[in-house]
Amino acid sequence: MAAFLISLYKKTILQKPIITLLITAITVAFFLSHLTEFELDASADTLILENDATLKYYRNVREKYGSDNFLIVTYSPDMPLFSSEVLADIAQLRDALIELENVDSVVSLLDVPLVSSPPMTLREIVQGIRTLESEDVDIDLARQEMTTSALYEKLLVSSEGDTTALQVNLKRNERLSELTLQRDRLYDTIEKAANHQQRLNALSSEIKVLNLAQNEQQSQTIRQVRAIMDRHRENATLYLGGVPMIVADSIDFIRSDLKVFGVGVIAFIFVILTLSFRSPRWVLLPLTTCLTSALVMIGYLGWVQWPVTVVSSNFVSLLLIITLSLIIHLIVRYRELAALNAEYSQFDLVSETVRSKFIPCVYTAVTTMVAFGSLLVSGIRPVIDFGWMMVIGITISFVLAFTLFPAALMLMPRLDQTSTKDITGKITASLAHFIRNHDKATLFLFAALTAIGLSGLHQLSVENRFIDYYKSDTEIYQGMSLIDAKLGGTTPMDIIIDAPEDEIYEDDTIGDSDLTASSYWFNTEGLEEIAEMHAYLESLPETGKVLSIHTGMQLLEALNDGKPYSDFKLAVVYKRLPEVVKEALIAPYLSKDGNQIRFSIRIYESNKSLKRQALLDKIVTHLTQNLGLEPEQINISGMAVLYNNLLQSLFKSQILTIGAVFFAILLMFIFLFKSIAMSVAAIIPNIIAAGLILGLMGWTGIPLDIMTITISAISIGIGVDNSIHYIYRFRSEFALDQDYWGAINRCHNSIARALYYTTITVVLGFSILSLSNFIPTIYFGLLSGFAMVTALIANLMLLPVLIAKFELR
Repeated sequence: MAAFLISLYKKTILQKPIITLLITAITVAFFLSHLTEFELDASADTLILENDATLKYYRNVREKYGSDNFLIVTYSPDMPLFSSEVLADIAQLRDALIELENVDSVVSLLDVPLVSSPPMTLREIVQGIRTLESEDVDIDLARQEMTTSALYEKLLVSSEGDTTALQVNLKRNERLSELTLQRDRLYDTIEKAANHQQRLNALSSEIKVLNLAQNEQQSQTIRQVRAIMDRHRENATLYLGGVPMIVADSIDFIRSDLKVFGVGVIAFIFVILTLSFRSPRWVLLPLTTCLTSALVMIGYLGWVQWPVTVVSSNFVSLLLIITLSLIIHLIVRYRELAALNAEYSQFDLVSETVRSKFIPCVYTAVTTMVAFGSLLVSGIRPVIDFGWMMVIGITISFVLAFTLFPAALMLMPRLDQTSTKDITGKITASLAHFIRNHDKATLFLFAALTAIGLSGLHQLSVENRFIDYYKSDTEIYQGMSLIDAKLGGTTPMDIIIDAPEDEIYEDDTIGDSDLTASSYWFNTEGLEEIAEMHAYLESLPETGKVLSIHTGMQLLEALNDGKPYSDFKLAVVYKRLPEVVKEALIAPYLSKDGNQIRFSIRIYESNKSLKRQALLDKIVTHLTQNLGLEPEQINISGMAVLYNNLLQSLFKSQILTIGAVFFAILLMFIFLFKSIAMSVAAIIPNIIAAGLILGLMGWTGIPLDIMTITISAISIGIGVDNSIHYIYRFRSEFALDQDYWGAINRCHNSIARALYYTTITVVLGFSILSLSNFIPTIYFGLLSGFAMVTALIANLMLLPVLIAKFELR
């Protein structure tokens, strides 16, 4: 069978190179035609599995109490905030923002109701609301009210009165919200009704299209908002914040990273090939193959409408690196054969190169695909997508490496190797000399490295701050820092408290005016309990601004000389309140039936001691043990919880991905080498490299995140490529004279050079990722490069010692 396939390959690819290149060109042209459909995405759907229960609850809360689809414009004037000139400038800014097509409304300090500037009675409030733009407003009292009010302080105006915020509410995409709710309902019934799967797939596809369209629309809106902000920067410092801005800027970062990574890696490839092989042939052919593989993959993603996220934005650079590593093995083997066989024709050289390298390259490609495929068990949507993209991309790279490259090579004359200074050979030969004379020292060295890695594992943490994902000179970072410092925290979190089941009173005849009678919470006793919860949540060092119905009641009680209302008077007040006041003070924090309350909390993202899971556990413990609530009454939601759930899943994901890649590669090794002992020896150097990198992260305090959890699995998968090539060559050399150290010396003078070239290429390629705007990507690049170097050294030192020591073959 193998002989038949080799013969078929020679007849189709090598003997008909022009036809091969023509077919390849047509195929590539098809994918290139879809390059314009390539999309980027950084929406919430790219951060978590679609059927995650926490995400569904979060969406339900948003439907019930209001969306977080808004932008925040912070405004810090050079002049006093409440001066007429500044207020006029803010009015112009607000009016310009509200004119934008995708903006639904704008809330500023000019628009909110004032009850103490001067003090108003309930009767006066019913007759009309006073704002900063009212003729009878007292500016000095307004300044005092806004900087001390339970509602406005650190929400709309800083405590110092020098910074304010404008909330720019974006128009709601009703179709997208409707489809998302339909999909969530289908997920709940999917196991009971398997025929829903087709509908589910159709919904997911439509949601993906709508998300991309919304991202583009919001990006355009954000560009317009920034253009308006620029007109007001002369006399004030302005920053833009909010989830839509983070999404839009993240997409811009992805786009920038794709360009930087692609150009940077191509430049490095050019330099490395030029310095290593000093021949135009060995520069242009590999570059062409690498670029083709990357462009085909981008075209494929556009064709199937599969957007790239922050996590998968480095797929282009990785694909270029992996493709080049395959090509380098072919180049090095071709040059070896040319040096040893002066009588070989070009056909003989290319066919023998392909024949001798096909099997090890198949296994190295498959093991690398297994490494990326192991990310599918992570349970984290962007990591899963990244895994699939790389599996498909490596398949494309392998096919092109064994079609485009050899076919193009067949159209060129034989090229003999010119003599150059063999620095690489001296390095690898010196390693062989060292390990032969110091085998025990080698074993001790790697035992020590293993101990260092293991000792750092227990210090690994998943606690990291979202603000640290971005460089300090980005608007995301600066905006978050300002909002944390001046406006009560950044990351939103909701605590939803349900009334006890046996306390819910349902009577359809009770009207709006009798809410105090039907509601568990909206009465004197319930409001006292809410006040106690509010005070506790506000006292936590991790929390900034806390809003609840208690906040609104504080404002209303100010109309009653600061005294609480009786149930009867509370019902009267509620009935007489204007709808605009109810919408601002009550509706966001109390359900219509009055049996569910909501605390809107913002977390200080810049708090370096923030431990999200500990905070959530502390809150639940206090509410249940100290305030007498039942655990089933409490639900915590919001972006802070979604992000925390993502972080807490990282440990499990790390274990699953490493376990999956270890088990799968071990099985492949057993099948390839037909020896359990050799298989175990082959994987040990790569496990040490992965363990050392995790230990280093623990020792240096670098946390696991959605990027760094992929390092271990990927470093094992790519690192074992060295093991496969080395053992494959060792066996052929050992068969010549049955001499272990003789075979090892010859391996270090031959295949070790290719391993050295490919590793240097991979490491320098990974180093390009340090140019990213996304901090986890920088860590990923630098740590992966370190892991690759460690894996190379282990495969050229520890693996040969294990083979010779235990006489493996």
